[in-house]
Amino acid sequence: MDLHRVTRQSATEWHIPATGKMRVPGVIFATEELMREMDDKVLEQASNVATLPGIVKASFAMPDAHWGYGFPIGGVAAFDADDGGIVSAGGVGYDISCGVRTLITDQHLDDMTPPRKNELATELSRVIPAGVGSTGRLHLDEDELTAMLQGGAQWAVRRSYGEPGDLHHIEEGGRMPGAQPEHVSQQARKRMQDEVGTLGSGNHYLEVQYVAEIFDQDAAAAFGILFHQIVLSIHCGSRGLGHQIGSEFLREMAESASAYHLDLPDRELACAPIRSPLGERYLGAMRAGINCALANRQVLTHLARQAFRTVFPAASVRLLYDVSHNTCKEERHKIDRTEGTLFVHRKGATRALGPGSFQLPAEYRAVGQPVLIGGTMGTASYILAGTEQSEERAFSSACHGAGRAMSRHAATKLWKGRQLVDELAEQGILVKSPSLRGVAEEAPGAYKDVEAVIEATDQARLARKVAKLLPLIVVKG
Repeated sequence: MDLHRVTRQSATEWHIPATGKMRVPGVIFATEELMREMDDKVLEQASNVATLPGIVKASFAMPDAHWGYGFPIGGVAAFDADDGGIVSAGGVGYDISCGVRTLITDQHLDDMTPPRKNELATELSRVIPAGVGSTGRLHLDEDELTAMLQGGAQWAVRRSYGEPGDLHHIEEGGRMPGAQPEHVSQQARKRMQDEVGTLGSGNHYLEVQYVAEIFDQDAAAAFGILFHQIVLSIHCGSRGLGHQIGSEFLREMAESASAYHLDLPDRELACAPIRSPLGERYLGAMRAGINCALANRQVLTHLARQAFRTVFPAASVRLLYDVSHNTCKEERHKIDRTEGTLFVHRKGATRALGPGSFQLPAEYRAVGQPVLIGGTMGTASYILAGTEQSEERAFSSACHGAGRAMSRHAATKLWKGRQLVDELAEQGILVKSPSLRGVAEEAPGAYKDVEAVIEATDQARLARKVAKLLPLIVVKG
């Protein structure tokens, strides 16, 4: 990125002045090194988002930001419905409510002997459906699909996929209110009939990890995290249903822009006023998509628990937290000392509530929300915690991962899946995947340095480091 186009405010904050049709400035959180490596498209897209009606405060980009559809991935923007604010399907993303959940076990790294690790890898890959078009054990009829889209993880737990205590450690208690399944098309429904409880493809995974380092003892104690503890992390979203919702509403929003008198600098910024029939229909369908993702991760949690307890029969496997990173949520925030309701888009960005928030489980309230940052198959993942400054900085938001440094197509030109699987095995990391091409697409080198992204996030006080996780087993699509 050309740094002459931005103004440096601190070691980790860069401003794009509000010029032309921009209603607010742009703000990018990153170190100088990350900024220089960031593509110029991020600056362009963050500036374009700043032109949208009703945007509040600034158009933000997190340290892992990279080019996306309309909005940058890693973008955060809040809109005031009472000031003509909009909702954008591109500002949420295609994989609605894609997210990470981490489960804590009472097993130690020493328990993960080579025979046990091999057995667990085999069992997890056997019970966790993964890959393009993968289908699960559940087939949902129309009534069950509607119930799932209304109930989210609560629907799954009621059907014995998980434990009631899980719901206490999921955003929104495992169910997003305001879902309107009647606005989810038959095509989207059809795509999800057999996909609940599946990982899918792309960067989605299930990993068995261990706690390699602890940075914040108080937060770790509140979260129940111990050195060399075995944990499981699941990264996936709303599968074909979310993609279909995104595709359909993006097309309709683009076609309706002139009817709503929206002058968009980029067609990919397709949106609709929040207080419009189209905006309200999208919000209802998008919330149903969030519930779909929550249900999907809940069923996968149940399957992963079963597999883990096949190898470690007496193991405790407790849900630490579940966070989504492709959403638009109606939230209360302070602007100029006045609290109001805003619609916060987080595309490739994670909510990061600070200490004291009553939206958090009581046991986490003193230290802030667990913020779960996924790694890139062979690299570290992190558990962070929301800070007191995160609300003021960017509407209580943080990064969601490392962020891609090159396209999937480019990655397959540089790496071969078989070679990566063998190299990771030499490092003690077992990779199970139905697609070697999928492994090549997700090569660690295709992503930014997750360590640099985490350091920038910590330095910017968007969230603070709690623990570093390293992988032992990777199940990928």
